Amino acid sequence: MAMAKIEPPMIVLNVKAYLESMGEKGLALARACEEVSEQSGIAIAICPQTTDLAWIARQVKIPCLAQHVDSVTPGSQTGWIALESIKSAGAAGSLVNHSEHRLKVAEIDEIITRARALDLLTIVCTNNLAVSKAVAALDPYALAVEPPALIGSGIPVSKAEPEIVRGTVEAVKAINKNVIVLCGAGITTGEDVKAAIELGSEGVLLASGVVKAKNPKAALLDLVSLL
Repeated sequence: MAMAKIEPPMIVLNVKAYLESMGEKGLALARACEEVSEQSGIAIAICPQTTDLAWIARQVKIPCLAQHVDSVTPGSQTGWIALESIKSAGAAGSLVNHSEHRLKVAEIDEIITRARALDLLTIVCTNNLAVSKAVAALDPYALAVEPPALIGSGIPVSKAEPEIVRGTVEAVKAINKNVIVLCGAGITTGEDVKAAIELGSEGVLLASGVVKAKNPKAALLDLVSLL
């Protein structure tokens, strides 16, 4: 079976471990993403909490991604997350190296290589230009640059530090034109997404702007409104 694709422009919602995204609330978020994606024609993927991943993936048609995987093979790996387990759960792939769950370069490389063999997508998070260049050479499906200081701040990277987005896109594409470049940190509105796209990004990775919104579906509709 061919690897699933998430075509840009895309929105990737990482629900993290918030109380607002556990269990039934997480499923409601996934269904809101599915509805907005169908209405807008914009690709939206969701990263459910690990304990909800298989359950949610069975109930929605949009791509579901794991929030984290480890560079381990199936077997005696108590507490670790193998790529094979997320594939079995129905995931299309995984976030890798999020700023809240960093990995070593060798681990990132192994995960990308093994994920490709399993037809799983990898969206590798980076925090600066140097790391972005290194990751681009490893050939992930996508790369998401997120300055850690802006994560959860409500201050969008696309406006606060546009040079990071523009510079990352240029550097990554010079190394590997096939890598999709996303940006994250502080993205909350359609204007933020539009600014990110104008800087060359092919989509956004976000979390609290939707998960903690009073009306998550309305927040999602706003995010896609200018695309």
